[in-house]
Amino acid sequence: MHILLVEDDPDTAEFICAGLAQHNAQVQHCDNAERAMLSASAHAFDVIIFDRLLPNMDGLDAVRILRASNVTTPIIMLTALSDTADRVTGLEAGADDYLVKPFAFAELYARLKALARRQPLRADTLELVIGELRLNRTSRKVLRAGREIELMPKEYQILEYMMQHPEQLITKTMLLEQVWGFSFDPKTSLVQTHVSRLRNKLDKPFTFDMIKTIRGSGYLLTGSTDG
Repeated sequence: MHILLVEDDPDTAEFICAGLAQHNAQVQHCDNAERAMLSASAHAFDVIIFDRLLPNMDGLDAVRILRASNVTTPIIMLTALSDTADRVTGLEAGADDYLVKPFAFAELYARLKALARRQPLRADTLELVIGELRLNRTSRKVLRAGREIELMPKEYQILEYMMQHPEQLITKTMLLEQVWGFSFDPKTSLVQTHVSRLRNKLDKPFTFDMIKTIRGSGYLLTGSTDG
């Protein structure tokens, strides 16, 4: 994950940065709202951690400005203010989550992962990366663990769509609409057949399956080896 941390307290910033480093996250730290807003507008982050009480500007005002500037990056607010009214104010300002200090790092990291999963990939992202899987949208080359995988056009489109929505349920109907342009279910095994061929190429030669079948619901692409 690529995180923007906006925190003026050195001890809190060090605590968060040290924890994120253990998870191989990239962190850019800003200690004031002005620099943070410039960074958030100029760079792509997975999540922004924003302290509520900052020098020179209330964190909520900074969040409002970012949202008004069409910055859609998920934001989690950190604050010592625990009243329900304060939480509601933070969420209404444009924050996606709200964590009261003091907090355990494990809870912060779990919330960061959840917010990062909600963030859709930009349509113009040239390379999609999920775990050991890479898809280059310019060359249409697919690599898993450094090994090139040759895909037919529909297999590529299915994988591209799944990689744009990692860790999310992808239904048969969604694939019919996105890959084939059908607004109805033709009651054929079209999707199952193509997904089966894709899995034979993408998963069979490797130690774990990245495409999971959710029985009766659809499919899920994951970079995790769990399950």
